[in-house]
Amino acid sequence: MSNARNLADLLDSTGDVKSSALDNTQSPLVAGTDYQTPLVAGTDYLAPTGDGSSLTGIAAGGGLQSIQVFTSSGTWTKPADISLIRVTVVGGGGGGGHPPSANHAGGGAGAGGAAIKVIDVSAISSETVTIGSGGTKGNPGNTGGTSSFGSHCSATGGQGANTSSSTSKYAYGGIGSNGDLNIRGGGSSGNYGSVGGAGGSSLLGGGASGGATYDRPHAQNPGYGGGGGGGYSTGAGAQGDGCDGGAGIVMVEEFK
Repeated sequence: MSNARNLADLLDSTGDVKSSALDNTQSPLVAGTDYQTPLVAGTDYLAPTGDGSSLTGIAAGGGLQSIQVFTSSGTWTKPADISLIRVTVVGGGGGGGHPPSANHAGGGAGAGGAAIKVIDVSAISSETVTIGSGGTKGNPGNTGGTSSFGSHCSATGGQGANTSSSTSKYAYGGIGSNGDLNIRGGGSSGNYGSVGGAGGSSLLGGGASGGATYDRPHAQNPGYGGGGGGGYSTGAGAQGDGCDGGAGIVMVEEFK
């Protein structure tokens, strides 16, 4: 059965809808009636019940409040109202290699590893911070020192340049431990002919470039945790020295 109806059956002679055309089985809409609760001017329908001053701690999402950076060993002391920290620890870079002979440039060293960890310090007032020293240059170069934040996380130093009379071998980067994220520092593949090998890069510092006769008589200094660069050799007795690795660093970001 079709429910279609002609327009003429619905409208009267004036064009209004005939009352008989309305479906009287449902309540008709009444003109002028607002069937939804009206909004009242000047009323805040999202008005809070408080000013938020009672919200504290991690749940309140207080955001970053301050940063403490350590480039030498010391003690971290928690500021007032801090309950959460994110710590980044980087170990010291290894020492660059001195040329082992007139025919071989010195190798580059590995960079310090890194560890990143989020720590609830609501019950902690202070922690010991240890900064790993950069490894000293030599033949071979010396390994960088380990950096740490209390017993929470640490990162070992990069391997010193592994130089011999015949070749400069790969030097490995250090590695982080006990962090939420543990990162290995960049390594170095050794030397490149008469040019000293470049040191590996750490998370927070570039490695040192190697020495070269044409513009770098000595290897350049690295950044935080970067590996030391190797010295150059001309093959005729002239040599340039390598450089020490970069000292480590600890960065503490503090949150409410």
